[in-house]
Amino acid sequence: MEDADSRGMPATPPGDAAVTDDFGLAGVPDAFQRLWTPHRLAYIKEGQDQVTSEQTCPFCRAPHRSDEESLIVHRGTHAFVLLNLFPYNAGHLLVCPYRHVPDYTDIDEAETAEIAALTQTAMRVLRKVSNPSGFNLGMNQGVTGGAGIAAHLHQHVVPRWGGDGNFLPIIAQTKAITQTLGDVRAQVAAAWPSAAGPAGSDA
Repeated sequence: MEDADSRGMPATPPGDAAVTDDFGLAGVPDAFQRLWTPHRLAYIKEGQDQVTSEQTCPFCRAPHRSDEESLIVHRGTHAFVLLNLFPYNAGHLLVCPYRHVPDYTDIDEAETAEIAALTQTAMRVLRKVSNPSGFNLGMNQGVTGGAGIAAHLHQHVVPRWGGDGNFLPIIAQTKAITQTLGDVRAQVAAAWPSAAGPAGSDA
């Protein structure tokens, strides 16, 4: 019989020995699971300071790359729609003007109208592909307003389902995402209505 800990649980996870060599590293095993996210290190280390100009702004650079590389699902005349690289839920979209402006009062009437229209289309498309029961929409204005990239305006479109705010994000500050970003981008882009313009067209 396997050794057990004080809770009666196996001291060694089932199958662990088959995939583990005999090389021992320093450290004491504990009861915690680790979610490794090294891709976030650059943002964590630099934060707002990494966006100092249009040349260093990810929202300004995104339209100059392929839709797949930038996770863009639609390119409009004044604004475009892409997936959030750090989504709250699968299908978390951002609607961004092409112009590098920080504040909602900085955009003109044409940009305002298109951002609103793209937000509505994003909701319709997400309802079609993933059937959410609700949405969170919003723009965080300024660093103190919670904007992850305050220098470039962006509207969040977050699909919501019953139970998606469980203990993981609340207690463990961890969010379980059920699909890869590439899969979600392909589904949303394919479902985007052609009347709104082809998802892969040039800006």
